Amino acid sequence: WLVLAVAMARFYMEKGTHKGLYKSIQKTLKFFQTFALLEIVHCLIGIVPTSVLVTGVQVSSRIFMVWLITHSIKPIQNEESVALFLVSWTVTEITRYSFYTFSLLDHLPYFIKWARYNFFIILYPVGVAGELLTIYAALPYVKKSGMFSVRLPNKYNVSFDYYYFLLITMASYIPLFPQLYFHMLRQRRKVLYGEVTVEKDD
Repeated sequence: WLVLAVAMARFYMEKGTHKGLYKSIQKTLKFFQTFALLEIVHCLIGIVPTSVLVTGVQVSSRIFMVWLITHSIKPIQNEESVALFLVSWTVTEITRYSFYTFSLLDHLPYFIKWARYNFFIILYPVGVAGELLTIYAALPYVKKSGMFSVRLPNKYNVSFDYYYFLLITMASYIPLFPQLYFHMLRQRRKVLYGEVTVEKDD
């Protein structure tokens, strides 16, 4: 994620625009974000004491955004909303992994701890806004192309409309986001103002 941050900063300083940013960092993004599937595996086998469901939702939603939205629908790659969620993800992950690394080394600077439990207050909503706006921008292209959709009749007698699937996906943010957000707020109160024992929560 530091590599991504440096690449994004360098691109913006050279070009002065977000247009072309995704294309320039897409290989690195795809590799590291897909590799995050290991986080779910670590939860499943007990290496990390956290909820498989919470981790699974967060990791799978990001992989979905990378592969089935931004990678697959090229006309939206220059949307400002893409830069929005890329910056939010990158800052969030640098902070989160720094927190876990220093914790494992038993030398956790207070600033890293503070950043871990304060940056998300802004970064989570901004990242979610970026994701939702990107999906919204993709809707016209999906509807027009019929991509990933299966129409009747067919030999399996099954239909699937990717356009409506995306609408349902957007609606699912309504119940899911508050749960994750308030979970982090509870963790923040415990860590910064109460208990000091921290579980890996996301």
